[in-house]
Amino acid sequence: MQRSLPVAAALFAAGVALGAQQDPPKPQSGVLTPVQPQTRDVIRRTVDLVTSDVIVRDDQGQFVSSLSKNDFDVYEDGVKQDLVTFVLTHGGRVINDISAPPPPLQAGILLPPPRPTNDASGRIFMIFVDDLHMDFNNTGRIRELFKKVAKELIHEGDMFGIVSTGPSSIAIDMTYDHKRLDEAITKISGAGLKPNEIIETPDGAQGPPEVRYRAHVAFSTAYDVLSKLEQVHNRRKAFIYVSNGYDFDPFSKSRAKEANQRFSQMTGQDTSGSDGSGTTNTTADNGTNSNPFSQGGNEFAAADLASELSELTREANRANTTMYTIDPRGLVGGPDLDETKLDMQDWQDHIRETQSSLRVIAELTGGYAVINQNDFDKALKRIDAETSDYYVLGYYSSNPDPLKKRRTIEIRVKKAGKYDLKYKTSYTLRPPPAVKSSTK
Repeated sequence: MQRSLPVAAALFAAGVALGAQQDPPKPQSGVLTPVQPQTRDVIRRTVDLVTSDVIVRDDQGQFVSSLSKNDFDVYEDGVKQDLVTFVLTHGGRVINDISAPPPPLQAGILLPPPRPTNDASGRIFMIFVDDLHMDFNNTGRIRELFKKVAKELIHEGDMFGIVSTGPSSIAIDMTYDHKRLDEAITKISGAGLKPNEIIETPDGAQGPPEVRYRAHVAFSTAYDVLSKLEQVHNRRKAFIYVSNGYDFDPFSKSRAKEANQRFSQMTGQDTSGSDGSGTTNTTADNGTNSNPFSQGGNEFAAADLASELSELTREANRANTTMYTIDPRGLVGGPDLDETKLDMQDWQDHIRETQSSLRVIAELTGGYAVINQNDFDKALKRIDAETSDYYVLGYYSSNPDPLKKRRTIEIRVKKAGKYDLKYKTSYTLRPPPAVKSSTK
């Protein structure tokens, strides 16, 4: 969410430009010719409008709606900033709005015509359906979850959009029409991989190739949506991220055991756990593959996943969008009975990793993760409350170090009292666009 105010360096006088169009004068003997000034590139600098949502509660946990613009102090990397925008939304209604001039319209995101002021709630929801990471057998439960989202969270006057990552093929631009949400619910269907499908597929250079591909599709889709949400200003934007979560190295022991069996079938060697002398091969029991050429290079799976989640959350913070992750599996028990090749410890590790990934997405963007619980009504009411009462503070960054990419934010309330503030504590500058080399 950036608004640029380009500041150009001073240009040379018009006579310099005129002289550049004529042949340079020939030097005369005995006459000192002044050195012609060289043309210099115009240097431009951008000043970014940074906005941050703030939820202020008292010691009783109640939202404090009596604060004004002068009651807040905002610091970026320890430097106090001058607030230029201030929005108070209470009970889903915009009470106070001190906004900067609106930016010019840009292509990329379609917004419906604005509602009258007395009907506009100011709330914006993006519902992200990651059906590539949802169980097909859980489709009925998933649709019931989205019916609760339509009933408990999306109210009359709220603006929302829906996008899916897989075969559900849902792409609904921002709208106020509840019928579009009802239509989307009937299309939602889980299309995630089953554990046996992952175990039985040979690994690639980075482990199970389909696992990485599906995760990249989900992250890329979410990243593009967040980039377009940067164009929406001075409103709290909630990203409802529904997914089973991510694990780049799922069921590692079970996959290694399956690879051993494939290797033994091809070579006729027994790698099932016995070395032929009546003793047990503990290496095979521990899931370590005795065939070194069938092991996938997936040692950095956890680091790769953390890196990609960081890119996603950085974009969400740049767009000032809070992400709420919801695991439609609810309270997770054991695997399905037909998953005969799955080791129980592998299953528990997988559940822990997928839930952790959802927790990271939510916590790094100011939201929270709805995981390992079946009470979705309570969770949706909490999201509803957090998106109904909030402040939006905006300032033009005057950070003394323009080369510093990661900026820390601190917000204080000057008014006397004990307050609990919830806001994003940092953001990262968008990388500069790549310079295209000219081809001759």
